[in-house]
Amino acid sequence: MTQFTTPARHRSKAAAAWLACLLGVFGAHWWYVGRPRAWLFTAFSVAMLVLAQFYPVWWDNPAFLLLIVPVTEGYIEALVFALKPDEWFDAKYNPGSGRVNRTGWNAVLAAIATTFFGGTVLVFGIALIVMHVYTAMGWLDGYVY
Repeated sequence: MTQFTTPARHRSKAAAAWLACLLGVFGAHWWYVGRPRAWLFTAFSVAMLVLAQFYPVWWDNPAFLLLIVPVTEGYIEALVFALKPDEWFDAKYNPGSGRVNRTGWNAVLAAIATTFFGGTVLVFGIALIVMHVYTAMGWLDGYVY
């Protein structure tokens, strides 16, 4: 009797890096690499975006500012995926697939894009958080622009 087995799904390291860079706030890379409880990551981000709509200024409220956490996680993981060796990624996410990653320039471009785009978004996010806290604490009262 012959037993049939389905080969393990092969995941691309570069695709995981690009998903983490571009859609990391929603955990797209978690879904792609098959992490358990990826739905919690996505649900948190969606819930924060929905809650942000109930404030008069959607971008200046705690729910929206909490999105800096999944955004940061996405950018960090994009760099990890892009810069770790192919062998590391294959051992962790492609055991038994029978194929290996050979990323080349695609992963390098993902790392470069993540560094520039991620750095800009994170600095802007930190600035928004600082301005929100300073305003909420009244530290800017009486300040003339």
